[in-house]
Amino acid sequence: MKKGFTLIELVIVIAILAILAAVVVLTLNPAQLMAQARDAQRISDLGSVKSAIALYLATATTPAIGAGGPNAMASTTTCTGFFSSACTTIVTSTLVTTAGWVPIALADTAGGSPLSALPTDPTNNATYQYAYKGDATNFVYKIVGKLESDKYKVVTGPMGTDGGNNASNYEIGTNLAL
Repeated sequence: MKKGFTLIELVIVIAILAILAAVVVLTLNPAQLMAQARDAQRISDLGSVKSAIALYLATATTPAIGAGGPNAMASTTTCTGFFSSACTTIVTSTLVTTAGWVPIALADTAGGSPLSALPTDPTNNATYQYAYKGDATNFVYKIVGKLESDKYKVVTGPMGTDGGNNASNYEIGTNLAL
């Protein structure tokens, strides 16, 4: 008496495994998981920048906030949004001086800058990048990153351009109405 599997039994088992694998891949949606990971990094990066700016403002002897910078959000009517090509450029300067995409001299923080370099967006292209806007007179600012995953667009904290009109943007700072 021979022991083993018949060809039909093997084909059935392989078909069941293929169906289960397809269901798992469709359920987990790897592209959405990667987008969520990038969004989590964006939220963490912007939180770190906000903390660094707060430390700078608390410890600098003569603090100064830049109004714009290499990646400033423009408020002109020709812009279709904070991240349109007419308004911003792709972040390339990660210096913690006024030449960085955040034009605040974080290096002047008492004890040195808490950041060795300003973070850049995980994708950092024309669609996904970080932007800054400040008011030098009132020492207020906001930093913005564009989100891509459905999970974070819906549930994450202070969002939107100019008071919440765009759920794709994650805003953090001291004056989100800038």
